[in-house]
Amino acid sequence: MKKTTLAITAAFLMLLGISCQKDETKIEPQQTPASLYTRVGGSTMVADPNNPSTMIEKGRLTLRAVVDSSILIIAADTQMTKFFPTLFMELGSGNTNGLAALSKNFTDFMCAATGCKNASYAYTGLNMKDAHNPAKHSRMGVKASSADFDKFVGHIGAGLAKNGVTAANNKQLVDDLVALLYTTKADIVQQ
Repeated sequence: MKKTTLAITAAFLMLLGISCQKDETKIEPQQTPASLYTRVGGSTMVADPNNPSTMIEKGRLTLRAVVDSSILIIAADTQMTKFFPTLFMELGSGNTNGLAALSKNFTDFMCAATGCKNASYAYTGLNMKDAHNPAKHSRMGVKASSADFDKFVGHIGAGLAKNGVTAANNKQLVDDLVALLYTTKADIVQQ
């Protein structure tokens, strides 16, 4: 009887052990997709080509290059100059302070919007609605229409291409950056 009890107890413990075993199926943890900022270069420090003795995050450098290229493309478009009369007046007299401020603010905005965590690159400018309303921002010439906004996004796309980011070599990144820009459309388009 003692052997039978031991055998039943052993069988019970074995069944209990089997029923309590964890499922051996491995569940892979969900990976968080890399931020847009990481995808354009991230926080890796590189020498700043504008000031080689200074280091800059590669993501910021990429975004600054796109912003600066885009500003030049926008400036060359006579249909877009109506938005920046003060800036063009300053540039005509040799004053580049407004241009430098625009580049910095837009780059800061793009850094923040794409997921940069570096506090020194934080955007501190006006919200998009006020920044694009001539009644609230004296440097803005006129209110933008939907067609103006679409043209602006096209110019940003050209700025991306000038810096090697094209749909041919990185369609998903271009699509994601364009989608990000379109999240601001409701605030920027005011006519």
